[in-house]
Amino acid sequence: MDTNTPDDELEVWIDQDLCTGDGICAQYAPEVFELDIDGLAYVKDENDELCQEPAATVTVPLPLVRDVVAATNDCPGDCIHVRRTNDQVELYGPDAGALA
Repeated sequence: MDTNTPDDELEVWIDQDLCTGDGICAQYAPEVFELDIDGLAYVKDENDELCQEPAATVTVPLPLVRDVVAATNDCPGDCIHVRRTNDQVELYGPDAGALA
C-alpha cells in the first residue's frame, strides 16, 4: 500500500547521456533501477518495465527512498535525479540546490 501523500512523493529519473553503466544504482535499488542491453541504467515502473524514454520518471516507493538516495550519492556518472513530484524541486542529484 502506498502511503505517500502528494506533498512528500518523490520521483527519480536518469540522464542516460551521463550514465557510465557501472550499475551501482541497480545494486542499491534493483526494484527501481536496471541496466539494459545497451549497458546504461534506466528506471523501472511499478510493473517492473524499463522506462526508456529520455527523462522518464518513476515514483520512488517510500520504503526505497534511502536506497535511491544512496544510489544517487554514489553514482559515478552523477546522472540520477530525485525530485519532489509536486513542485519538481530536485532534492538529490546533480541539480540539487540549483534553485536558491
